[in-house]
Amino acid sequence: MRLVTYIGPDGGARPAAVVAGAEGDRVLDLGDLAGSVEDLLSDAAALATAGERAAADPSHLPAFDPAALVAPVTPGKILCLGYNYRGHVPDGVDPTANDPDYPDVFVKTPNTLAGPNEAVVIPPGATDVDYEGEVAVVIGRRAQRVSLEDALDHVGGYTILNDVSDRAWQRRQSQWALGKCSDGFAPLGPWVVTPDEVPDPQDLLVEVVRDGVVTVSQSTSTTIFSVAYVIHHLSQVLTLEPGDIVSTGTPQKLPAAQDAHHPLADGDAVTVRISGIGELTTRFTVDAAVVERAKRDETRSTSAQGSGVSSLRFDSQALSTTGAHTGDNS
Repeated sequence: MRLVTYIGPDGGARPAAVVAGAEGDRVLDLGDLAGSVEDLLSDAAALATAGERAAADPSHLPAFDPAALVAPVTPGKILCLGYNYRGHVPDGVDPTANDPDYPDVFVKTPNTLAGPNEAVVIPPGATDVDYEGEVAVVIGRRAQRVSLEDALDHVGGYTILNDVSDRAWQRRQSQWALGKCSDGFAPLGPWVVTPDEVPDPQDLLVEVVRDGVVTVSQSTSTTIFSVAYVIHHLSQVLTLEPGDIVSTGTPQKLPAAQDAHHPLADGDAVTVRISGIGELTTRFTVDAAVVERAKRDETRSTSAQGSGVSSLRFDSQALSTTGAHTGDNS
């Protein structure tokens, strides 16, 4: 099943399934079974009932409207991996070196969550905003110190996450938080595909298309740490709850895209498509009012500095479409 959260006629968010029909996709409301997709995933009986309904004739159901979707789940935690695909390494590291012993884990904070129809607003001062297309695992059952053998039993489904990152902020410190956690930097969706539709998460093709050009194309068979291992590993330290997201990392960009790197700018679009799951398109924009306010702040800051008063500086290069090449996308 493809499970979504959509805005109903009353303006409230409701769980639903997207069902294929002879004349296009239909939407099956599941609000009587659960209050949210994460609640549905954690209730085996409700999920089974949803599956039975989704298998019935969908001709009577309303047409599916993608514009009505919001983020399919609201995770309590968004845990991400860096450098989990072979060939994807930090700058200066030999790509043929031995695999690391443990996953490189970082966190995206709750303010980063965005739905499949939300544009990412490039913040003032962000000079090198980049994209990362990733398979995101949605936890369906509470996972606390689970074994490797049982780890996949705790998966509720799979979706797509664009781990939007500002490389300039990321390179300023040993920890990546400030480069990863601007508002809206985690577009998620459009739906959660249940595990029966994805029999092997280590056999999916991850591709990214930027403005019509394929910039990433690599199979999850080349990941260093499998979905099962990552869930097992994380659950030894913290408890994973239904709705939590574990994003499994991005492949390295193709050589041509790597060589032609330039930051995302106003009007750009990025589509992440993953076999067996679907695709997520994210558009990037700027808030003109915020930019103008930041420029005024910069003017005041410059005047204050001339008077000996220290202040933060707005970087006028934020809207530039050029930037230093970097291979350090995590």
